[in-house]
Amino acid sequence: MSKGSAAGAGADAGASAGAGVGQAPVPGPYGSPPPGPYGVPGPYTSPMPGPYGPYGTGAVPYGMPPAPQPSTSGLAVASLVSGIVCCLPPLGLVLGLIALPRIKKRQQRGKGLAVTGIVLSAVSSLLMGLGFVTGAFSDFWSGVRDGVREAGSSAESLGLKKGDCFRVDLTSEEPVDDVDKIACTRLHEGEVTGRFKVTGFTGWPGTEAIDEVAEERCDRFNKAYAMDAWALPESAGVYYFAPEERGWKAGDRTVVCGIVTDEDLFTASVRVDETTLDSEQLHYLRTMNSIDDALMTEPEADADEDLGANRKWARAVHRAVTTASSELSGHDWTYPADTRVARLTKDLDEAARSWHQLATAKDADAFWEAYDAAFEGLAREKEVASRSALRLHAVPPADGSEDGGEKV
Repeated sequence: MSKGSAAGAGADAGASAGAGVGQAPVPGPYGSPPPGPYGVPGPYTSPMPGPYGPYGTGAVPYGMPPAPQPSTSGLAVASLVSGIVCCLPPLGLVLGLIALPRIKKRQQRGKGLAVTGIVLSAVSSLLMGLGFVTGAFSDFWSGVRDGVREAGSSAESLGLKKGDCFRVDLTSEEPVDDVDKIACTRLHEGEVTGRFKVTGFTGWPGTEAIDEVAEERCDRFNKAYAMDAWALPESAGVYYFAPEERGWKAGDRTVVCGIVTDEDLFTASVRVDETTLDSEQLHYLRTMNSIDDALMTEPEADADEDLGANRKWARAVHRAVTTASSELSGHDWTYPADTRVARLTKDLDEAARSWHQLATAKDADAFWEAYDAAFEGLAREKEVASRSALRLHAVPPADGSEDGGEKV
């Protein structure tokens, strides 16, 4: 039964009650109500069937339905949210100004929300304007970009700098996202020799191109950082952390170079450069290392395959040997290094003659005849006495290599 039907039933009941007490009831079309001591039900006490009871029927009070509650302005809510989060301060200001007249016209709630949103947005807009004028806003976003760049780059996020020692799993083929920096007096696999930015590419050049640049530059960093190759273990070699494609696209161009060992761990820093050497030690290593650098450029093809390239290499070594002899003999050495270096220069002069023969060989057979004698003239044992006098590492590399070990 609807509420309209319930009101009609109440009117009929009131008419019956107005007939007067003690008078005979007027029979209705459907018969008279039975007499009883309970009186005639009034308009506000009659139960009415409806769908509201727990079992499908129930009682609802008779009367007018409540007036509808005013709604809250959605624009006012949006203005407040925009003012709080400060993403787009002018947006909250505009939404609040639009919401106020609509709230009044439509008799909605939310005036306080709109006013609060307008105030917050106005303050945020003012602060943003001051930030642009003073440059603080630019500095803030610059910091955000730097944070994103570091998060997307293994090389940058490692936070390694020259001289840091670290532990790292050299057997893992996965990108390195973290390393353990530790004191160089503790056992460690690696030590940072320097870092640089990759340039010359407009887009992502690919892993192979990055590796080629990193290997060449890091090799130079390592030689400048650990100038005394004799002091390195046989297993020492070049290692680097380079940006991956994701980090590159985020702006990372940093390559971190290091010396690592995959067998005998380092027990101390391997740093031997101008910060740890005296003037005599530094001059000696720079001079003799130039010979090693020349020897390392030997062509892959032998003299039988490419005689011209091998003779060119022999000329480069000959030039390095004669230059080294001249620079050693022209330096003022203290005792006992003076006499020992003097003997070494004589050995270098003899070796230079053998390298000249190698550089001027008429054919491959003549080249091979002079080859062994040329290398014997540069035997490591000839340097031991000079190194001992200069307090440098005096034990030649066990494998006879020129750079203290193969690349890792």
